[in-house]
Amino acid sequence: MMDDDATVDRLLHRRSLLGAGLATFGLFISRDAQAEAAQRAGAVEFVKGEAFAEVSAARRALDRNAPVFLGDQCGTGPESRLGMQLGGSTRLRLGEKARITIDRYLVNVGGELTLHSGPMLFDRAAGAAPSAIQIRSPFGLIAVRGTRFFAGPSRAVFGVFVARGAVTVTAGFGSVTLHAGEGTDIRHPGDAPAPPSRWGAPRIREALASVS
Repeated sequence: MMDDDATVDRLLHRRSLLGAGLATFGLFISRDAQAEAAQRAGAVEFVKGEAFAEVSAARRALDRNAPVFLGDQCGTGPESRLGMQLGGSTRLRLGEKARITIDRYLVNVGGELTLHSGPMLFDRAAGAAPSAIQIRSPFGLIAVRGTRFFAGPSRAVFGVFVARGAVTVTAGFGSVTLHAGEGTDIRHPGDAPAPPSRWGAPRIREALASVS
């Protein structure tokens, strides 16, 4: 009788271990399925210092060639830089302590991004097909038309400068359209953008250095 009891105990122990193993295996499958279900928006081109992506309170470090997905909030640490490619024609560069969320992006078609903080350089290849892209920030809305432009802190204001193409900046109760060589300033959230002006070479260098 005791031998029968021992046999039963061994069988129950094996079933318990098997059940735990299957549960762990199921957890891995669930995580893999979630990762595959996330829609890929692009990939990391380079990282200097600390860069990461956050979604649903989960953070992961970003390295070269790492994928980025819709819903990711990508960011950088102090004295850090992050370069990403979205689709085949659009590149983003972030300076230090920057945060940007990929709200919606259709490869080579367009999308919506939210720049929460820090400096950013948007660069869409010259000659690429037009795409409807909007970038929101606490300071206003930037409507992009196939271009290369800077947006972010610049000399104690939020500045937008266009190196190529054109953008329309809407904030407060005002709106301005910028062309190559022109910039605008927004001093505080809720203020209208200043009239377009030509940025001098020193300010342009400062802005571009903050994202390179």
